[in-house]
Amino acid sequence: MASVKNLKKDINYVLGDIIEAVYIFELTSTGKPSESSSAIVTEAITSFDSLMTKVNAKNVENKKAHFKQINKELEQTANQLIEKINAL
Repeated sequence: MASVKNLKKDINYVLGDIIEAVYIFELTSTGKPSESSSAIVTEAITSFDSLMTKVNAKNVENKKAHFKQINKELEQTANQLIEKINAL
């Protein structure tokens, strides 16, 4: 892990790109949000808040393992959201 700053940027960019992909899908298909696409955006925002809370936690014993786990969780969450976008 290079730094906490880069981890925060990764979380922001990855989940931001997922939300952008949902909006692009909405524009190219129906032109307006559907319940399923809104649910994906809400889930991405919730995941962002959760991951940022974990990154900003101060009372962590092993920081390296903690940040590695957050990075792994980000990857899993992103993959799940991408699968849901592909299923739309």
